[in-house]
Amino acid sequence: MLADADILFTAHRDGVFRYLSRIVGQGDASELTQEVFLRVARGPLPPAEPGARRAWIFSIARNLALNHVRDDRRRGVAVELAERPAAATQELSAALAEALDRLAPIDRDVFLMREASGLSYDEIAAACELTPDAVRSRLHRARLQLRASLERPIRSSSVPTVRLYDRTRSDGS
Repeated sequence: MLADADILFTAHRDGVFRYLSRIVGQGDASELTQEVFLRVARGPLPPAEPGARRAWIFSIARNLALNHVRDDRRRGVAVELAERPAAATQELSAALAEALDRLAPIDRDVFLMREASGLSYDEIAAACELTPDAVRSRLHRARLQLRASLERPIRSSSVPTVRLYDRTRSDGS
């Protein structure tokens, strides 16, 4: 059992930490990552089906993050933007943190599980108790909201931008 927990820790700690650091900041993410894997080591492991254990680990991480944020709000503690991972510039980092905070919690979780941790739609669905179609919809909505929120800060920054393919244009340009 402990050997399985060690294997899961080695395989998933970085993804769990990246996910948690975007929600609670890096300092608290370290502690919560440890707590996630303590719970993994103490609990019975789910079946070894593809993605089932990874989804289970991220559901533990998500629940701990939600509890942590809720408890901080009750105490009146705010996550400092300076604790957030650095982006290309401080302004963009702050804009990204604010844009993520403005997303609905479930949309933020779906986005971070996919983009920061690389979970599949099925794994995210299991971790968040959604259907894969709901994950696709929420991920699309989160990306649109983030794009709208970050358009002005990106344009005003001195960081070179990358033009993304626009699926709505028929001429392919």
